[in-house]
Amino acid sequence: MSENDLPAPQPVLFIHGLWLHASSWDPWVELFTSRGYSASAPGWPGDAETVEATRSAPEALNDVGIEAIFSHYADIIGGLKGKPVVIGHSFGGLIAQELLANGFAAAAIAIDSAPIKGVTALPFSELRTVFPVLANPSNRKKTVSLTAKQFHYSFGNTLSEEESNDLHAKWTIPGPGRPLFEDATANFTRNSPAAVDTHKAVRGPLLLTAGTKDHTVPQLVTWQTYMLYADNPSSVTEHHLFDGRGHSLTIDSGWQDVAGEALDWLAAKGF
Repeated sequence: MSENDLPAPQPVLFIHGLWLHASSWDPWVELFTSRGYSASAPGWPGDAETVEATRSAPEALNDVGIEAIFSHYADIIGGLKGKPVVIGHSFGGLIAQELLANGFAAAAIAIDSAPIKGVTALPFSELRTVFPVLANPSNRKKTVSLTAKQFHYSFGNTLSEEESNDLHAKWTIPGPGRPLFEDATANFTRNSPAAVDTHKAVRGPLLLTAGTKDHTVPQLVTWQTYMLYADNPSSVTEHHLFDGRGHSLTIDSGWQDVAGEALDWLAAKGF
């Protein structure tokens, strides 16, 4: 068998969430590439190539919403050789579910995913995380940054202040307010961009994960998301908890445990 006859590597597409740059996935891309996948982590529409460049021109992300992010990744997938596995964190997890349900992905892993339409849980820690953005209606069309203190509560609450501050300095970027407003009103909006077909979509397997100490997306939110898929027997949906982990679980010192779980799950599903 010649090299040309070998099957192409399985594409894996990583999707970041609010307030983190796509380069925060770099260790994951390196790991998955070493395991034989064709891995990449393109940014959102409006993201610059680096953290510093994105911070310098945050207006490029103004008014970027869920629909634009979804369409951006759908277009990227159109240029790949085969349907990718999509792995998303936070709002990236919501986009990953939408891509899977709409036939753009072969499988998906949603890590501490932002709530999709139909989730009703509003734990206090989640409200505290999003309140600085939602409290000002003008933020819908603007970008908003997290201070180191806000990041420590929302992302790094299971970490030392030193580690949290280091992650904030290394990876955070301004995030558009629009997705938060769209998500907050999803259950009151008929054609919400946060809607996912959880009932009838025939799709590849989906893994929903949650950190039990996550302040931004508490585990109850992920559990309710999982239950929305319960009446879709034709498609596989599974749930996994990371005990004692917060919203920083994809970038903090324990990221390899999360990545290892993702790799094991994909291998078990034949990817």
